[in-house]
Formats: sequence, structure tokens, C-alpha cells
Amino acid sequence: METSRRELGLLLSALWAAEKSGAVLPSKCYPFESLPVKKNAGNGNETRQVFTGTTHEGFPIDLHITTLQPGQMPHLAHTHVHEEMIMIRTGTLQVTISGHATTIGPGSVAYVMSNEKHEWKNVGDTPSTYFVLAIGKQQNT
Repeated sequence: METSRRELGLLLSALWAAEKSGAVLPSKCYPFESLPVKKNAGNGNETRQVFTGTTHEGFPIDLHITTLQPGQMPHLAHTHVHEEMIMIRTGTLQVTISGHATTIGPGSVAYVMSNEKHEWKNVGDTPSTYFVLAIGKQQNT
């Protein structure tokens, strides 16, 4: 089978792009003020994507920071294949995991196993900022 330079170039580009999507994360600092902000105009919530990639062993990880306004939820109860760790920086969240609700504040951490139904809501009277570390593959294959 013969391959043209054009076809080879397209193949190499596709392989490079596939590799970049699961790129090994380099050692790096991520100053909060340098992270791009995605604002939800409808409710004032904000999200900052910190990083997404893999460890040196190919284990997928993703980190984002969300600021949730009082009374708001980022989404309804759901499940997914990856685990999540939620670390509270400011404010108060009610985290419900498999029907069990716990109210947590600054410095608190919640961990959600794979495929467990969960949700959280800002039950305080000030904005709540928290980190979400997604651990493992992001979807069922």
C-alpha cells in the first residue's frame, strides 16, 4: 500500500491531536488570576478550568474551580464513571451523595465514588468557591 505525503501529513496531524487531548500534565503553577473565567450570565456563577490531562502513568485527571451563587446548583443529581473530589474554599455547600446530605464549609472535602448519584447546592448567603478534581476516565467506553 502506498501512502502520499499529504495522507501521511494528515495521519501524523491526527495522531498528534489525539496525543495532545490526553497529554501528560507538566509541572506548572496556575495562578488563580491567570485562569480564564467562564461566566454564566443567567445566574452569576463562574468556572475556571485549571487543567485537564493525564499523569505520567496515563491516569486521567481534570481540575476546575467554580464560584456558585447563593441558592444555586451547578446541575441536578447525576452519576458518572469518574470519581470526584470537591474541596471548599469559601462559602457553604450542601453535598448529597446517594441520598445522604451533609453541609460543609471552608476547608472541607467531599469525595464521590464512581457511579454514585450526587449533587450539591450553595445553601449559604454568600457565594461559594470550590475546586472539583475529577479522577479517572470521564465517560463509559
